[in-house]
Amino acid sequence: MPEIEFNEEKVLALASQGDRDAFGQLYQRYVERIFNYVYYRTGNLHDAEDLTARVFQRAMNHIHNYSDRGVPFSAWLYRIAHNLVANWHRDRSRKQEIPLDDLPVLPTKGDHPERNLVRSQEQESLLKHIRRLPSERQNLLILKFVENMSNAEIGKIMGRSEGAVKSLYHRTLLALRDQLGDQNINLEGD
Repeated sequence: MPEIEFNEEKVLALASQGDRDAFGQLYQRYVERIFNYVYYRTGNLHDAEDLTARVFQRAMNHIHNYSDRGVPFSAWLYRIAHNLVANWHRDRSRKQEIPLDDLPVLPTKGDHPERNLVRSQEQESLLKHIRRLPSERQNLLILKFVENMSNAEIGKIMGRSEGAVKSLYHRTLLALRDQLGDQNINLEGD
């Protein structure tokens, strides 16, 4: 069976008219990306699953209000996700401090347990510092390094110019470097 080309404009038009199958196609196309974004912002698998479901519930309930203003549909979803995550953080900060779950370190061939432990500790430290950044800077890092988006794509989602994204990225990396100080964590990866 030949694969049918995905035409987002047509699918969006159908979804905005209440076609649940069309919305299902949008869900399938974006659920993994939105989940990754939410997970990296919350650090908690169960909350990420719940918030991702709420993102798509809200999108389905309000898709008739979506209009293409030169910003991709994915940007609309990311903004919904951002708002829900911001509310989640605000609610959690009123109740307690946000715990960091241990992120799994996937061993690679030939890796030694000691190296995995050091890498895990470095990742945990880096994530703690990232989560202390303002949410806009966290968003930037997630979109850049987790979603592998270009500065232009990030600019559309964040409502900024490509130059403003580059500037924010540079300032964010400098701030992280200053925060990390003498910890010798490699920001560029192995």
